[in-house]
Amino acid sequence: MVGLMGRVTGTVGPGLVGEVIVRVRGGAEHFLAYPATGTARIERGTVVVVVEYLPPRTVYVTEAYDG
Repeated sequence: MVGLMGRVTGTVGPGLVGEVIVRVRGGAEHFLAYPATGTARIERGTVVVVVEYLPPRTVYVTEAYDG
């Protein structure tokens, strides 16, 4: 999971439980998501990278590209 790219489907940010969709095992799966820095706000549609995975369905993410 770590290093895979995904797209935010529900805003990720402090005090929010966001959602991302990640391509895994030939399909796409949804995961609960938190910002890796703890203070970042990542809006819907943003491409992210998984930096930590907590089974079964939680990931910590950061933006894939600096704007």
